Amino acid sequence: MGSDLERSFVEQLQENQNLIHKICRLYTDSEDAHKDLFQEITIQLWKAFPQFRGDSKFTTWAYRVGLNTAITLYRKKSKTINTIEFNSTIHKVNQEEYNYEEEEHIKLLYQAVHQLNDIEKALVFMYLEDKDYGEIAETLGISEVNARVKMNRIKGKLKKILNP
Repeated sequence: MGSDLERSFVEQLQENQNLIHKICRLYTDSEDAHKDLFQEITIQLWKAFPQFRGDSKFTTWAYRVGLNTAITLYRKKSKTINTIEFNSTIHKVNQEEYNYEEEEHIKLLYQAVHQLNDIEKALVFMYLEDKDYGEIAETLGISEVNARVKMNRIKGKLKKILNP
């Protein structure tokens, strides 16, 4: 792959790595698993990047690849990730340290969200990222009406979990 492609990828990843960290936090419960998933999502993004045509925003595309990677990996019984050898591209991204010392109510929300199924987690994540229902629907491959209905049900579920 050409150096322009690599430069473009590293730039986009650098600007949007927080969304990948958020996906990792949603689907993992330890720092090691978080790092493994971050690396795996990065690898999947890099492998798919030559096909990225810019029909959608980079972030929408990255959400789709990241969430699909997380869901695919964590649907498996085993929580281990088989990584592949990866060239030096990943080392050109200055990875920001992720702050695990969040406020208590954020931790409680994440604990509640961890009890949801994979699709519900993805929907909540994008809702909390202020994505509109059109973008959520496009990313998850469901209708906008379905996204709204699911989100209302999820809000009810989360209220029951957080206020039993």
